[in-house]
Amino acid sequence: MSTTLASLIATVFVFTALAATGCGPQEQAANSPAAAKTIRVAQSGQAEVIGADNIALQQAADMLKPGDTLVIGPGTYRMDNSLFIPCSDVVVRGTPGETILLKGPGPASKVVDGGDYGEDVLVLAEPEKFKPGMGISVGDDNYSGDWAITVTSIASMSGDTIRLKDRTLRDYDYETKNARVESKFPILCGIGVKNVTFEGITVDGNKAENPYFIDGCRGGAIYLYQSTDCTIRNCVARNYNGDGISFQITDNIQVQNCESYGNTNYGIHPGTGSPHAQISDSHFHNNDSIGFFLCWRVRYGHFTNNVIENNGNYGISIGHKDTDNLFENNTIRNNGFSGVYFRNETFKLSGHRNVFRNNTILDNGDAKRGYGVYVEPYAGDIVLENNRIGDDRQSGERSQRYGVYVVRGAGKVS
Repeated sequence: MSTTLASLIATVFVFTALAATGCGPQEQAANSPAAAKTIRVAQSGQAEVIGADNIALQQAADMLKPGDTLVIGPGTYRMDNSLFIPCSDVVVRGTPGETILLKGPGPASKVVDGGDYGEDVLVLAEPEKFKPGMGISVGDDNYSGDWAITVTSIASMSGDTIRLKDRTLRDYDYETKNARVESKFPILCGIGVKNVTFEGITVDGNKAENPYFIDGCRGGAIYLYQSTDCTIRNCVARNYNGDGISFQITDNIQVQNCESYGNTNYGIHPGTGSPHAQISDSHFHNNDSIGFFLCWRVRYGHFTNNVIENNGNYGISIGHKDTDNLFENNTIRNNGFSGVYFRNETFKLSGHRNVFRNNTILDNGDAKRGYGVYVEPYAGDIVLENNRIGDDRQSGERSQRYGVYVVRGAGKVS
C-alpha cells in the first residue's frame, strides 16, 4: 500500500471515530452554550410572561438556562407556592422596594385518610380550601417542624382527595396526632443550585393571614438548601411566620445589604453545616425571637458591618459546633435578653474560637435581665477585642446590667 493511500485511510478513520464519539465539529457547535438571555415577567406591558402571581413567575423561571437573568417587574405578586429557581448560574432581579412577592392567605385542613410514610395521596376534611398547584406542608403533633415535615405541592385534586408532588417523609397520624395540611412553604428559594443571585426583591410572608409557623430547616421568606456560591443582595425579607432569610446545608453564601424584620422567628438563620458564609451591611431587626441565629456547624464565616437590633430575645445566638467565625464592626443593640448569646452545649459541641472585634454592643436587656455578652458552658477560646459594650440610656432606663457574663464552666474568654 502506498504511503499516500495509507495516510488517506488513517485520516478517514480518525474523522469517523471523532464523529462517532460526539466530538465532531457539528456536535461541538450544537453543545456550545447559548448566548445569555434576559427573561422578563411583568404585570403589564412588554415581557416574556405577563402575570401577577407565582404561576407567572414560575413560568418565567422555568425558561431559565445557565447564564440567564430573570427580571421581575414592579408590582405585588401573590404567592400561593414557592418561586423555585430551577438551574444554576442565573440572576433573579427585581426593582428594589417595588418588586414584592406577597404570600397569599394560608389555609389548613385536617387529614382524614392517608399520610403514612411514602404516600402521595391524602384525603382532607376541608378540601375546598385548596387548589392544584398550591404549596403545602404535611405534619402532625409529633412531626411539626425541623426536617420532619413534608414541604411539597398539590399536583392534582379529585373531590376530597389530593395527590402530592412529592411523597411524605414520615408517618403522619390522623387518628391521634392531628395530621394536617397547611399552606406554608419557602417563598423565594433555590434548592441544589450554585452561583444563583437574588437581588432587589422584597419578600413578604403576610403573617397576619398565615397563622401556621414553619421553621428555617424547611422554610424562610428567602431560602437556600444544599446550595453553594450564592448571593442575596439588596433584598428585604419581612413578616414571615418563621425565618426571614434561611440557608441550610450550604457553602459560601453571601448576604449583602439586606433587611430582615418583623418575622416570627429569626431574622437570618445560617445552619445545618453552612461554612464560609459572608453577611455584611445588613439590618436584622424587630424579629420576635433572634436577629442572627447561627444554627449547627456554622464555621469560618465573616460577619461585618451589620446592625442587629430590637429583637425579642437575642441579637446574635451561637451554639452547636458554630466555630471559628469573625464578627467585625457590627452594631448589636436593644435586644431582649442579651446582645450576644453563647448557647449551652457539651464541650465538644460548643461554639469555640469565635472572635468579636470592633463591635458596638449597647442597651440590651429587659426589665428582668440584661447582658451585653452571655456565655454558657462550654464555649471557649472566645476573643473580645476592641468592642464597646455598655448602656448609654438614662439611669432609670438602663437594662444591660452586665457587659460580659461568663457562666461557671464556660471556657476561656479573653
